[in-house]
Amino acid sequence: MRPEGTVYVLPGLGLSAEAAVPLVTHLSPGLAVVGIDLAGHGGRADAADGSVSALADGVIEAIAQTATGGPWILCGHSMGGKVAAVVADRVLRGDAPLFGLAGLVLLAPSPATPEPMATEKRDQMLSWVTDGPIAEEHAGEFVADNVAAPLDPADETAAIAQVRAMSPLAWRRWLEEGSREDVSADLDISALPAVVLAGAEDGDLGADAQPGLVARTLPNATVTSLPGAGHLLLFERPAEVAAAIERLWDTVSAASTRVPESWGRVIASDRTDAETRGILSRRHLADDPDAEPRALSRGQLVLLGSIAARLMPRDLDDRFDLARVVDRELAAGRGDGWRPPGLPRDAEAYRLGLDALADVWPGDTTSQDQLISDLIAGNGFTGSPWDDETTRRWFEDIRSDLAQAWVSHPATAARLGFDGFITAITASDPGFSELRADRRAAWEPDTLGTPAPEDDE
Repeated sequence: MRPEGTVYVLPGLGLSAEAAVPLVTHLSPGLAVVGIDLAGHGGRADAADGSVSALADGVIEAIAQTATGGPWILCGHSMGGKVAAVVADRVLRGDAPLFGLAGLVLLAPSPATPEPMATEKRDQMLSWVTDGPIAEEHAGEFVADNVAAPLDPADETAAIAQVRAMSPLAWRRWLEEGSREDVSADLDISALPAVVLAGAEDGDLGADAQPGLVARTLPNATVTSLPGAGHLLLFERPAEVAAAIERLWDTVSAASTRVPESWGRVIASDRTDAETRGILSRRHLADDPDAEPRALSRGQLVLLGSIAARLMPRDLDDRFDLARVVDRELAAGRGDGWRPPGLPRDAEAYRLGLDALADVWPGDTTSQDQLISDLIAGNGFTGSPWDDETTRRWFEDIRSDLAQAWVSHPATAARLGFDGFITAITASDPGFSELRADRRAAWEPDTLGTPAPEDDE
């Protein structure tokens, strides 16, 4: 079975990519698991410096080497959680050569702000690398201090071996620099679907502390407490971690439209400029169906969704929510620059018109279609706050906004075969060389036709 998506796992301090292996047993074959060694872990070279940004550089490079162009989830544990937040931010800004990030799963994450840690504990851990690599005794103490109950002997041996293999420099840098760094001011990842798991028996990064630690950067994240668990959740609770990943995957898949992999690869490449890549990455994110609307009331949003369904019949796999896209644009004050005479500002016009239309909106689709035809023809409706012509123009605005919301999604671009957003500003190649229908340049998405031979005139 070919995986539908990928889960990239960033283990915590001392742990290597091997710590992600237990997840494979518990995840469905539809999700591939790729563990990533942070710099200085698992035999990987140290980062250029001790910053979280330097650690994120290495992660982005590693993901880019294996990315398919399809959707993926980022899972970060402890130290890896802080790095994951920075990676996610860069992806959503378009500053990383990646596309398709669909969600974030954080396991007892180190916060974007300085990590709470007692001075005595920090000093003790630093003393372990004074003379070089961590001794087996200290690695064992670290593992024992971070679990609620002794691990299975094989898992304990594996965890201790991973900690011992860590670079002393990377260990010291994290404790003295990375864990103390405040990266929260620059993070803009609140739109990313996210869940947080933490052990009820964990200490500073446990279930009691996490709601406060993630509130600023991930205000909509669900925080789940795991009773009887400590800090090393990849070893202690791989089944629960896998279940959380599966639930998030199912949720985002049900509320988003998949972008073909060849399109994802082109968006991730340097043929797409960073700003456009960031915009498309955010448009690709699934909306939370339970989230409160931003500009409209819930009733107004539901009615707008009903109108969209009648105006724009869509395939079953074309699932992103057009009404929420329009609501989001209204809340942000982004419009098309036009306001018909006699109408208030866009958001207010939507509210007034939808509230009035709700009183006459029929229950059956045949009558709904007839009412829509009347509105388009300029016949108005009973109770409209405007005259018939102004009502027609108001409804024309709605139709235009819904169409724009659909066309602007990267999956729609793929359906329409439009890759004109690829401007290749930073690419060395000049760009489009094949302009005939059903023919494409070799680098263009493979859904656009057959590659044109270089000597084909």
